[in-house]
Amino acid sequence: MNQIQNLLYDSLIRTSHVEGAVLIKIKEGLMCVSPPRFNVPPQQVQLIIDAFKNVSATRKEGIYFREKNYKCIRADKNSVYAKCDDDGIVLVKTKVHILLATYCKGMYPSVCVEATEKLGSYFREKEM
Repeated sequence: MNQIQNLLYDSLIRTSHVEGAVLIKIKEGLMCVSPPRFNVPPQQVQLIIDAFKNVSATRKEGIYFREKNYKCIRADKNSVYAKCDDDGIVLVKTKVHILLATYCKGMYPSVCVEATEKLGSYFREKEM
């Protein structure tokens, strides 16, 4: 694993309240880093990027991710939180990237949100 993969793993996955995480390059519309065994299809990457382009639509319509429609809990210029039953998705936008983290049944959403927002703040400080 490279340095950023290690950072995603250590900061998010190791909390035991993040199921998977990925770092997406906004400009290129590409998934650039993810821990092993967590992939986001290219068409889903664009939907994630589009969630920040019109946050009012994201609030109303939610996010379609991995064949499920997630109801939006929060959406602003920096963060989007959405859930579907016991599963959830947390998106945090930085200058260059979108950090995506997921949680599932048995995990605490608040821990996932806190860890993802904290890592997003770190990336903003580093202008990543």
